[in-house]
Amino acid sequence: QVQLVESGGGSVQAGGSLTLSCAASGYTISSYCMGWFRQAPGKEREGVATINSDGRTRYGNSVNGRFTISHDNAKNTLTLQMNSLKPEDTAMYYCAASARDVAWWAMFDKRAYNYWGQGTQVTVSS
Repeated sequence: QVQLVESGGGSVQAGGSLTLSCAASGYTISSYCMGWFRQAPGKEREGVATINSDGRTRYGNSVNGRFTISHDNAKNTLTLQMNSLKPEDTAMYYCAASARDVAWWAMFDKRAYNYWGQGTQVTVSS
């Protein structure tokens, strides 16, 4: 049984940093595509950052250059380093894992992911 548990969310002022973690059980994080999505109130869930087993990544335009996704294989944990946070980054952040690698053009397609965590809230104040 695959479980994904996110942690690291919280409240921070604009310009600050947070590191999100997604601890996986029943799943090896570097095996297939994993990613971070977020959903703000009243908005669709959107892709933030994704990474395939070969390390290929994709970032959303609004976070490119500020966020970094990576594997921590020793801890079997997916991380998202978020720097220079903005109020518009405020959302519930979800970890997702696929049962296969995903083509770059589909990495932000929610249907490509088989497993989801419960989410961790990130709130950025101005």
